[in-house]
Amino acid sequence: MPSRRASPRGERWLQSSPHSSHSPTNLARPIHPRPDRSIRPPPNSGHRAAAMARTAASDDDDDGPPPAYTVQRGPRRDPRLKDLGISCMLNTEVAALLAVIRRRPDPYSYLPPAVAAAEEATFAGLIQSLKSLRALLFQPRLGAWRCSDPSTYLSPFLDVVQSEEVPPAATGVALSSVLKILRIDVFDECSPGARDAIHAILTALTNCRIERIADAGAEEAVLLRVLQVLAALLRARAAPLLSDSAVCTAVNTCFQIVQHAASSRGSELLQRTARHCMHEILQAVFARLPDIRAPPDGDGAGADGDDAALGSGAGFGARCMVDVFNFLCSLLLNATDMVMSPDGQGAFTSEEDVMLFSLVLVNTAVELGGEAIGKHPKLLRLIQDDLFYHLIHYATESSALVLSMICSTALNLYHFLRRFLKLQLEAFFMFVLLRVGGGAGGPQLQEVAIEGLISFCRQPTFVIEMYVNYDCDPLLHNVFEEVGKLLCKAAFPTSGPMSTVQLQAFEGLVNMITTIADNIEVDRAPDHSAYAIDVSEYRLFWTDRWDAAAGAGHETWVDFVRRRKLRKKKVAIAANHYNRDHKKGMEFLKLCHLVPTPPDARSVAYFLRYSPGLDKVKIGEYLGDPDELNLRVLKEFTETFDFTGAILDTALRTYLETFRLPGESQKIQRVLEAFSERFYEQQTAGVFATKDAAFILCYSVIMLNTDLHNPQVKKKMTEEDFIRNNRAINDKKDLPREYLSELFHSIATNAITMFSSSAAAVEMTPSRWADLVKRSRALEPFTTCDFRHKLSREVFIAVSGPAVATLAAIFDCADDEETLNQCVEGLVSVARIARYGLEDVLDELLCCLCKFTTLLNPYATTEETLFTFSNELKPRMATLALFTIANRFGESVRGAWKNVVDCLLKLKRLKLLPQSVIEPGGGAGERASERPGHRHRASDAAGVIFPSSHRGAGTSRHVSGMIGRFSQFLSLDSGGESLLAVGSEFENNLKIIQQCQVGSIFTESAKLPDEALHNLGRALIFAAGGKGQKFSTPIEEEDTVGFCWDLLLLVATANLHRFATFWPPLHECFNAVSQLPLFSPCPFAEKAIVALFKVAVRLIAAAPAQAPASLPPRAVDPRVAEELVFKSINLMWKLDKEILDTCCEGISDCIVKLIGDHAGGVQTPLGWKTLLHLLTVTGRHPETFDQSVAAMVRLMSDGGPHVSRFNYAAVIEAAFGFAALKISPLEISTKILELMADSVNWLIQWHKSGYSDPGSMGFSGGPSSASAAEDAMRMGNLATSMFIKLAEALRKTSLVRREEIRNQAVAELGRAFAFAAAGDLDFGPAGCLACFNLVIFAMVDDLHEKTLEYSRRDGAERETRSMEGTLVAAAEMLADVFVLLLPTLAQAPGFRTFWLGVLRRMDTCMKCDLAAGGGAGVMQELVPRALKRMILEMKEKGVLVPRDGDELWEITHIQIQWIAPTVKDELFPE
Repeated sequence: MPSRRASPRGERWLQSSPHSSHSPTNLARPIHPRPDRSIRPPPNSGHRAAAMARTAASDDDDDGPPPAYTVQRGPRRDPRLKDLGISCMLNTEVAALLAVIRRRPDPYSYLPPAVAAAEEATFAGLIQSLKSLRALLFQPRLGAWRCSDPSTYLSPFLDVVQSEEVPPAATGVALSSVLKILRIDVFDECSPGARDAIHAILTALTNCRIERIADAGAEEAVLLRVLQVLAALLRARAAPLLSDSAVCTAVNTCFQIVQHAASSRGSELLQRTARHCMHEILQAVFARLPDIRAPPDGDGAGADGDDAALGSGAGFGARCMVDVFNFLCSLLLNATDMVMSPDGQGAFTSEEDVMLFSLVLVNTAVELGGEAIGKHPKLLRLIQDDLFYHLIHYATESSALVLSMICSTALNLYHFLRRFLKLQLEAFFMFVLLRVGGGAGGPQLQEVAIEGLISFCRQPTFVIEMYVNYDCDPLLHNVFEEVGKLLCKAAFPTSGPMSTVQLQAFEGLVNMITTIADNIEVDRAPDHSAYAIDVSEYRLFWTDRWDAAAGAGHETWVDFVRRRKLRKKKVAIAANHYNRDHKKGMEFLKLCHLVPTPPDARSVAYFLRYSPGLDKVKIGEYLGDPDELNLRVLKEFTETFDFTGAILDTALRTYLETFRLPGESQKIQRVLEAFSERFYEQQTAGVFATKDAAFILCYSVIMLNTDLHNPQVKKKMTEEDFIRNNRAINDKKDLPREYLSELFHSIATNAITMFSSSAAAVEMTPSRWADLVKRSRALEPFTTCDFRHKLSREVFIAVSGPAVATLAAIFDCADDEETLNQCVEGLVSVARIARYGLEDVLDELLCCLCKFTTLLNPYATTEETLFTFSNELKPRMATLALFTIANRFGESVRGAWKNVVDCLLKLKRLKLLPQSVIEPGGGAGERASERPGHRHRASDAAGVIFPSSHRGAGTSRHVSGMIGRFSQFLSLDSGGESLLAVGSEFENNLKIIQQCQVGSIFTESAKLPDEALHNLGRALIFAAGGKGQKFSTPIEEEDTVGFCWDLLLLVATANLHRFATFWPPLHECFNAVSQLPLFSPCPFAEKAIVALFKVAVRLIAAAPAQAPASLPPRAVDPRVAEELVFKSINLMWKLDKEILDTCCEGISDCIVKLIGDHAGGVQTPLGWKTLLHLLTVTGRHPETFDQSVAAMVRLMSDGGPHVSRFNYAAVIEAAFGFAALKISPLEISTKILELMADSVNWLIQWHKSGYSDPGSMGFSGGPSSASAAEDAMRMGNLATSMFIKLAEALRKTSLVRREEIRNQAVAELGRAFAFAAAGDLDFGPAGCLACFNLVIFAMVDDLHEKTLEYSRRDGAERETRSMEGTLVAAAEMLADVFVLLLPTLAQAPGFRTFWLGVLRRMDTCMKCDLAAGGGAGVMQELVPRALKRMILEMKEKGVLVPRDGDELWEITHIQIQWIAPTVKDELFPE
């Protein structure tokens, strides 16, 4: 129990009361002095007070009056009839009272005749007054009873009540009559004389003499009636007319009866009724408080200060409520004195009974007074200064029942008055709930404290208000964070089943997280940059307050709070650094802009003063150093204390609690000098004449504390020694002896604690409470606020780590379904919060759920995993929660996609995934497959239902006992088929997996941001590559890889609108996958290329840059996306070229579809090159040849609308591939060769139009500022290049084995040259030379070599003659093209060399005929004829004429002699 100085407020009141005493009877008197003839209970008290206190506590829930006091107010009747009824009632009451009085025996027989006559006369007066009243009842009156003076009909009854001569029965009847008059409202506040009448009733009750009643039963009956009348009096309509002192008298009278009832003479009924009446009276009194006007200014000091608060100038006001509340606080303070002693003194059986009784009444006052208490400063100060101290003091030392009542009281105070109780609430949490909840008071108290915390957490704004007011305030504790950690610690499971405390803490934790999740939702999540906080400038934030006017321009209130919290976090980190090395700590403060550079004294002083966790020894050492900065810091540090009105030892205790006094005397002197100077400046009593006197006394107090409490000091200092040591120190005068004596006894009974670095648990001492009350006057008020999105996120961050770990541990250990459901609800709430920029938390959560699914157990076989999943509830719940969270909050998932994909693949191997997962539409497919007419559940109904019981393994299990308590988040498919069906084990598993809506993760991946999408795609690619997978068979590996690529196809299809941005990181993964140690390219590349071609089809078929309406469009060139997918395709088939043979049909189908239906959508050279190349490759297979060649012919037919100068080379190369193919029929090859030759017309058309073909716009990427000459040159070079590509393809075709194809190729090449010449396709001299050198000469040389090769083989005469025939056609074509292009060729600077090349080829052909054994064969006829034709054309064109210095004529003449001497004379006559 605290001493008399334990409560400043209580001490002041007790000292000011002239009747204060430890007597339980006199304890009530300070409310109002008791009249001389008031009720005088016997000195002995009752013995069943504790039971009645509990009864009163239970009655506390009944806020309304009992039925006996209630007057039913129905429709108004005729007033005359009502008045007649009142008259009849009064007549009945008078008659009954007279009958009881007349029945009495002769009481005066023992008295002398004179005395007996006098007493009889008095008694006759009572009877006469009653008769007079009866005579007036039915006489005509000027008005109704309501308009009559109540004293007319009340006085006779009140006289009987106060009379000492009437028997107890008559007193009881008179009280019953008064009670009836009050209940039926015979008069009200408007009746004349109502004020006097209501006070007369109260006076009669207090003057009722019961000590004359000898019979205990009769006495109890009278007391019961007195209680009933008291309660009815305070609830009467005229009750507001009572004065403040009258109300205090009523409370005093009722409390005296409570005391009397607790004595040995009181029955159980009287005890209960008395306490309930006390409760009723306080309800009636404090229910009026909200209607009372608050005092104008200050606290209404003065005798009539509270009277001014009355609304109408009549009736009681806040003054009596202050006195009553003060009385209730004094009950708590003096609870020990109220307990019944062995000599019969006291009114309660135990201290617990006193506290319960007073707490019930305090609760009543707070509940009814509500927020109006805050408008009355005196009442508010009682709560701030006294009540909260008592609550904190007794909470840790009392029973569980008392603690429960204290928690309820604190909760009510939080509800109504938290704006005024900021520091008091912090102290209650830190010293009571958190300490007791941590187990400091035993398991029973811990359970009650946890329950109290949960009650707070259930309040809608408690979480955010605790965080804003305490966790974000640099001067206060992190209350919310400590509450969250306590709940996590208390709920964390241990071995064995969960205890009641653990379950309660778990419930509170889930409630807290759910509250945050319910208030964090926003329509659109901000970007990550929106959560960033900038603290790049120094600000003295310790005492900084939000100024709406000043802050509106540059920051919001939310930003201000978040910055304060960030600085507070950094201060905690700086304190940790400072404890290790003060220099590093100071550097960290500068780095974080917590102190300026260079540091100033005030910022460092605030850091040392208010930073939690700082080593108090280091603080003391720093403050004691003599450096200039340290001295200034010491001064600023000391000025943070307010010692106004404090006595020396209290101020010194407060000062030394913040650091440990250093050991060196010089440092001690500097510290005490700073303290004494501050204390001297703020003293109010004027005890010290100089600051030196304060310093000397401080030093003396420190020495006294050491002397008295150091066990090594044997001879202790006495009070006289202490007083003698401090003589003449106050400016050569003595300090008051009483002052020094009080100091000595204070130090002797309570040592000044020298705190060390060890964080020992501190207690709430009176000095510490006095300092708290003083600080509360200057601290910024409690901020009432609601949730804001960014703040809600910050709130959860404070407890995210322990919360997720605790929920995961509980889910792992729990077995009952109720706990598992709550746990999943909490985990889903965590996900709802973590989606807003807390990706690491969400990843951790999903990894935990993956573990609980048991699907990733590396030591379990497939059969064991399937058995566990089918027969245990927990894996099913975890699986459903896992995919639900991945579905709903996938935008915030990062690295955990790997675990989700691994679980998905495991389900695939267990054959538990429906086929609809990889179908387009995913989850939509599942919904479409529901039975028609199936009744859909509401979207907010309970979702998936889980089994509560199972049968044995291997039996047909029913799910009819499944219970659903999942939130709506766990049932994405609101219309899903109920699981309350009977089916096999496999069917039940499949239904649960269908509820997971796995396909929606991929089909709706368009909603994922880029980073989440990259992680999902990367996880699928690495899983397809075999990373982290164990395959038992090649078939299983192939199925897994194929499934991964099917999912990648779904993802790519859903994100075609941003393919160019999300695919590059995935393309880089292909190279990384190929470097894996156990990478097998066969299944990976085989499945990949088919899937990639499907992606290409959908990408090209889709409208360019067409994004879904719900997503923002992306201005990305579609050609970039196309090029990316074809790069990936090329990479895949290059990993293993054999895959082109194994999956040729799938590739061919996609290519044919692209070329046939979407050829106009292919816009990149790489795309065309890849498509046509792979079309040729797949066309080699008989099963795909027909559709491939048909696509090729269709592409080149009808003018080739999709052929452009950018894909022309690829088209010609592909056409050559089909034309030269062995399995290609002759007519097909012939058709393709003809189309190739006809393609020259495209070149002519493009050349004439300046290459403005449709494809030119799609691929032109060069600068548009080139000159006309450069354009012409580029166009000429381009024409030559494309024609040479065509000619080279025909040249290569001329080397195939089939003679018809060879000859057709040579003929088509000649036709192509003819088309080019006829169409004015200008190759230029260089182009013409290139055509001969690269095509015609090369063809002749190759055919010559082939002819010679066949001629050397045995039995190859037929092949030799066939090849020779092609060579003849080639030589003839050479001559034709030479004649055709001679004008241009003659302009070439190297025409002489070129002509020698022509002659050399003719010589070669002539010799080939001889070498092949043909003798005078075809070549012998063809070569001379061709030479003659070419030379004559040269002569005709003036190219070959004899000129001086021109060797062409001579060289030709000489060569003709060797090659064809038969035509020499004709061509060169002598």
